[in-house]
Amino acid sequence: MRLIQGHTISPSASLPLRAAAVIGMLGLLASLSAWAQMPGRCEMLVSERTGNIGCFVLDSQSLGVLPDSKLFWHLYVFPTREAAKAANAPRHTVIEEFGKIWLFSIAPQDWHPSTGERVSVVGPLPHSLNKSYTARYLVGIIPPGEHTPVHTHAGPEAWHLVAGSECLETPEGIMVAHTGESAVVKEGLPMMLSSVGTETRNAFALILHDSEQPWTMVMKGDGWKPAGRCPK
Repeated sequence: MRLIQGHTISPSASLPLRAAAVIGMLGLLASLSAWAQMPGRCEMLVSERTGNIGCFVLDSQSLGVLPDSKLFWHLYVFPTREAAKAANAPRHTVIEEFGKIWLFSIAPQDWHPSTGERVSVVGPLPHSLNKSYTARYLVGIIPPGEHTPVHTHAGPEAWHLVAGSECLETPEGIMVAHTGESAVVKEGLPMMLSSVGTETRNAFALILHDSEQPWTMVMKGDGWKPAGRCPK
């Protein structure tokens, strides 16, 4: 019996099954290898990037236990960093990206600052009342055709597309978002995110995860595999 990255292939298995298993493992390894070469890999701070392509960390904030109410991710732009900070938003961070000053806040749907331009309100963000959460904000500048490995998060993930298009495939189907649109996926779903279309995907992401758990977990082995439903 041969072992390939933690998988056993029995010599008694039919040739097509053994071939399919090998091809599946090779596909997984190729996906992991390709993502390993993606600049930043969603682990490097955006301040350390040296190019325009990749996935980088904008901020990571410990939020503690969240209130017993529906919460949303608010995205506003301001003329200056000082103006954004003066908004005194709940659970907020201020960042500069894509030539603008952004205020991100996790708050009830009807919250709004007295100034600033609203870009999007994304949610609701499902959460438990007996967990402490961390908000991890990412920026992704990903060329068409690139995709993540299959992975999961210990909490909901949300996106806002500044430019380009993305397609998320999960066991429940696909979710496509284009420039100016937003999306949310619930905790625990295996997923693969792809940059689709002809334009480079410029997007923000929020992973609101259980602080006791890793922010992401790459799936290996005999778990769910995408069916290739996303458009090219």
